[in-house]
Parts: sequence; structure tokens; C-alpha cells
Amino acid sequence: MKILYFRSVWGLDDFATIEAKLEKIKSGGFDGVELEVPLDVETCKRARQSLDELGLAVVAQQWRTSGKTVAEHQAGFAQQYERALLLKPLYLNSHTGCDHFTVEENLAILDHANGLAAKYGLEVYHETHRGRALFSAPATMQFLDARPELKLVADFSHWCCVHESLLADQPERVERAAKSAYAIHARVGHAEGPQVPDPRDPLWQPNLETHLAWWKRIAAHRRAEGCAILPVCPEFGP
Repeated sequence: MKILYFRSVWGLDDFATIEAKLEKIKSGGFDGVELEVPLDVETCKRARQSLDELGLAVVAQQWRTSGKTVAEHQAGFAQQYERALLLKPLYLNSHTGCDHFTVEENLAILDHANGLAAKYGLEVYHETHRGRALFSAPATMQFLDARPELKLVADFSHWCCVHESLLADQPERVERAAKSAYAIHARVGHAEGPQVPDPRDPLWQPNLETHLAWWKRIAAHRRAEGCAILPVCPEFGP
């Protein structure tokens, strides 16, 4: 199994064009880019051309779904999914659902997303992200109970923030999520926030070691399953 490292475009606002952002990522030695789905078709096409020229892999990301109803979330997702197809990504990383929706409402959104994936062939991985359906460890377990086939993007830094801990009191839930994780956002969280100031600082070594252990468990599961690649995005926000 090969680990592929992706750089998010998050934090590259100083670069005016999509081409400049991708060139910056290429110069950093990354295998690919995690690219938020552009807002228009023309930018999607330009991004795809630049990706080809630079030899970068791509993961599409949708985080813009919003609204007070299931229908609004489904409609917003469908629009982004349609544009994501133009990027020809490895998969779509989705910030799916809403933390204050009911389980049934979020299941309707998850099912809609996975229905599009089944129809068009672009897989959807769902990120463990604050504010979304998978905002906490217990919430995620409900959706894995209902839909065991769900594939996750593991960003456990969000859970550290939500639960105000390094999750030592719920290892079974973390392990279960790890078994369903097919990509990693390698960001180190802490009890009061989703991102330590500097993971190289000795002050944060317990946090770093805890997260590294989680990521290694995910890698072990994917290797045992025979996966060819494991995408890792070492996300560190501006």
C-alpha cells in the first residue's frame, strides 16, 4: 500500500489563480491536491487541465452545503457533486449533513449522496467534522450502525475539540471509526481546539503521539484490506 500526500488549497488565498495554487502545491513535493469544488464549470475545467500538466492527483472536497432543510442540503450537494465529476478526482470528501438534524434527516442526506455515487461512480467519503452529521464519536456510531458501508475521512482533531479530550475514554469508538476510514486528515487537535499551534513543540508531543497512533491503526486496516493507496492530507490551517 502506498501513502499519497495531498495538500489542501485551504490557506493559499494569496495565490490569485487556481493554476498558481496548484503550482505551489507541486513545488512542495506533494502527490496531489485536496481541492474544494470550484464554483463554476470553467474553473473546474482549468483545474483539470493544470492537474494534468503538473501530474498531480486530486481529491475533491465539498463543504458548502447549507440550509435549514434536508432538501436544501441535498440540492446543494448535488450541484457540487456534478461539478466535482469534471475534476475526475479519486473521491469526493464531503462535509455531510448537520449536527442539529435528526438521525433520520442526516441519513436521508447521506443516502442521497451515496445514491449519486452509485449512479455516477465517484465515491463519497464523509469527513468527521464539527457542525456536520459526524461531529462526534457517539453520533458517528449511530450512522455506522445504520449504514455500515459508510466510508470516512478521519479527522479526529474535530472530535478532540468536541469531547474536550484525547478520547481516551472511548477507544472502542475511535477504533470502529478507524476501521471505516479510507483517508486521513492529519491534523493534531487538543481538548480546547481542533489544531495545536505547532505539532513540533514538545508541549504537544502527547497529542501528536496519540494522533499518530490513530493514523497508524487506519493504515493497518487499509493495508490488511489490500488497499492500493491511503490518501493523507496533513491539514494545517492558516
